[in-house]
Amino acid sequence: MSILLPLPSDQRARRLAQLYAGLALYGFSTALLVNSELGLDPWDVFHQGVAERTDITIGVATVVISAFVMLLWIPLRQRPGIGTISNAILIGLVVDAVLTFLPEPDELPVRTVFLISGIVLNGVATGMYIGAGLGPGPRDGLMTGWSARSGRSIRLVRTLIEVGVLIVGWLLGGTVGVGTAAYALAIGPLAHVFIPAFTIGRAQTVEAQEGH
Repeated sequence: MSILLPLPSDQRARRLAQLYAGLALYGFSTALLVNSELGLDPWDVFHQGVAERTDITIGVATVVISAFVMLLWIPLRQRPGIGTISNAILIGLVVDAVLTFLPEPDELPVRTVFLISGIVLNGVATGMYIGAGLGPGPRDGLMTGWSARSGRSIRLVRTLIEVGVLIVGWLLGGTVGVGTAAYALAIGPLAHVFIPAFTIGRAQTVEAQEGH
């Protein structure tokens, strides 16, 4: 049996194109949130906190933490797909690439535009990469795997994990602010709209996948 989930047999070219476009957009939207300096989503608070403490970039921290999270899949008997591996590598690389040229505005109105644009584009990107049906993101798989093995609800497991990484990330120096609350309130409704909009055929999605 292959370690990876099989590629769906239908519309493979479209699935792959949508996957990589979605991952690139996710990295770009994350960079917007970083440079808004108004707050990040829980996992990126953690990534930024680790980056601050280890003197590496937030993109590198994202890739390293993604790899570690995937190791936690092993006892949970989760199988990654090509989308999972691509997610783990590409998002962090795109974040770092975009941050090399993206301006760091001082004006609050511009930072607010960065924040709102980042959240909306993040929702679109989530719909694109999940809708491609090529495997869940590393953090999605951790949540669903833990839920399946423990018998706890996705909602409870997601909350426990994200509150945990948010607190640790904040203690390490990650940016928590109004953007963190705005992201938490907006990403669910955005994903609810964009995941069905971008789903190709019978995509390999899981309930409430709203994070990378």
